[in-house]
Amino acid sequence: MKIFIFLFVAGLTACAQTINPAASFNTIKWIDLTHSYDRSTLYWPNNSKGFEHTTEAAGKTASGYYYSSYSICTPEHGGTHLDAPIHFAENKLTIDQIPLSSLTGNAIVLDVSKQALSNRDYQISIDDIKNWEKDNTTIPDDTIILFRTGYGQFYPNREKYFGTSKTGQAAIPELHFPGISPETTEWLLKNRTIKAMGLDTPSLDYGQSKVFKTHQLLLGSNKPGFENLAHLDKLPLKGIYIIALPMKIANGSGAPLRIIATLTH
Repeated sequence: MKIFIFLFVAGLTACAQTINPAASFNTIKWIDLTHSYDRSTLYWPNNSKGFEHTTEAAGKTASGYYYSSYSICTPEHGGTHLDAPIHFAENKLTIDQIPLSSLTGNAIVLDVSKQALSNRDYQISIDDIKNWEKDNTTIPDDTIILFRTGYGQFYPNREKYFGTSKTGQAAIPELHFPGISPETTEWLLKNRTIKAMGLDTPSLDYGQSKVFKTHQLLLGSNKPGFENLAHLDKLPLKGIYIIALPMKIANGSGAPLRIIATLTH
């Protein structure tokens, strides 16, 4: 009996030592994958408005203390943001309906920067996926996949990032930046269990896309997409944990996104 009591108490002690979220979070190093929002924030060329930050109050009050308050205005899709499924798929999830389980979890990085930087119209291929798996491991279930094209280094230079300095409808035919091929997206959806996909370009689809098939496929499967990510060069290829929390806009098709990562080992 004494041995049993000792083992029971020891077990409780061990549990108490492992369940301490505050202590754990205090030791975690987070990597911010988000571009700041300001006047330089990039939006799709045909957006009529950009980011607006208006001062409502800033300074000393009559009572002698400092007080500041601002108002903001922004399109849903711009800067580091999340595409909700309803963005390209009727009756699918809106921003406020996406479960937190789809926005958090283990992630991997596929580095295709060599191919993408030498070809602005590069589309990430099935071979890119298979080569990553050959060098690492089969992509585990419930993984968030991030693609590093190297174009994050150009943000917020519109011409280098989009491939054109033009805005408005005149810019659309001149968009040249890499994306994820529809064939790759379809293959991943059929052969792997993924939570979400994201990359460091303006769109999941490459710049010359006319029908945004990757958007249709991914979002049509009720999986969110992350665009205009920052600092993917600071991440390893695996052993990553992601938290991607968009502004919770009711009925939104997209939203500004604060996305952060930490290393699991």
